[in-house]
Amino acid sequence: MSTIRDTDSSRIYTLDVIRGVAVMGILAMNIVGFALPEAAQFDPRSIGMDSLADRLSWLVDFLFLEGRMRGLFSFLFGASMLLVIERADAGGQDSARIHFARMVWLLLFGLLHFYLIWWGDILAVYAMVGMIAWFFAYRSTTGLLQWGILLVFAQAAIEVQGLFADHLFEEPAYPSSPLAGSIDLYRGGFLEIAAFRIREQLFYPFLGLFTYGWETLGYMLLGMAALKSGILDGKCPRDLYVRIAAFGLGIGLPVYALLAWAQLSANFSEASIRTWNTAATVPVRPIMILGYAALIILLCRQHGPFTERIAAAGRAAFTNYLGTSLAMTFLFYGWGLGWFGTMNRAALWLVVLPMWALMLLWSKPWLDRFRYGPFEWLWRSLARWEVQPMRKTEKAA
Repeated sequence: MSTIRDTDSSRIYTLDVIRGVAVMGILAMNIVGFALPEAAQFDPRSIGMDSLADRLSWLVDFLFLEGRMRGLFSFLFGASMLLVIERADAGGQDSARIHFARMVWLLLFGLLHFYLIWWGDILAVYAMVGMIAWFFAYRSTTGLLQWGILLVFAQAAIEVQGLFADHLFEEPAYPSSPLAGSIDLYRGGFLEIAAFRIREQLFYPFLGLFTYGWETLGYMLLGMAALKSGILDGKCPRDLYVRIAAFGLGIGLPVYALLAWAQLSANFSEASIRTWNTAATVPVRPIMILGYAALIILLCRQHGPFTERIAAAGRAAFTNYLGTSLAMTFLFYGWGLGWFGTMNRAALWLVVLPMWALMLLWSKPWLDRFRYGPFEWLWRSLARWEVQPMRKTEKAA
């Protein structure tokens, strides 16, 4: 097992910074799903907004964010999960009981998030996949690496099989509900939206376990391997991080640029989206994710005021993730300001940037005074079935 780190002072700073970057990047990727019909995620033409600015915005998302931010978050989730298990074992506690209690409560949070707040929840799948990941926690670094790679390729095989099935049965890859109906729904009231989720999408959170759970588990195991190897501590030689970053970005960015060109050339046909956006990106994503992690570690080796704020956002990632959903649905859904479908893709950056600023502004002052973010404290208290000390002046149990 890797070195135990069981106090606030021994937190892995680089882990917090990477997690902070990931939770901010997830907002930049998810903003389209908050503000526009689902089809717009893959095709900027689908809602009649096809300016050069919109295409450039799609290009930035596809080249740098799409899939990578979720993957980076999954990577960090696996590493953090291993830390919790290590700390429990080091303290003579039942690590299995603690881990599974955390995952059960996370599943409940995820289901409430999906049914009551936003359809793009990832917490429920993380909880279910996290339960499976526990059975790999005591494997060697090499074993975790092998299983992680195998699972990513299993995801790629599933996507390729889906391509053949679509071709055989001539089914559209992304059938979308009428845009007007989608806009009317999300400009409606809270109860109307929640009723739709329960009535029409009751099992959606569980389907994610089978559609992208293989890849998610693979990323979690790769994150565990990176933690056990010591790479995530940020203490390896600088040259190693340079090589990893150069390898990951040197391969990933040109491949993604080629895949973007293929979709643009095909004018975002359903076949091109399914082939070049969904299937072809699977084996390339983990390479870029590792490159991103190494690059972030290189950039934050010196603790500066800005990286301190990103690290704080990462320590409160659970609160920032759920808080973002509450803020964005208030802005775009009918129970709030009702902006859904009113802004083009490029203009959504005017929402993303202030939300990033808010994450950076509140997280550090809060964590200077308190041990955890609000939702982190609630999750920890529920999982341990004991109210946890919140203020830093309180004595830890």
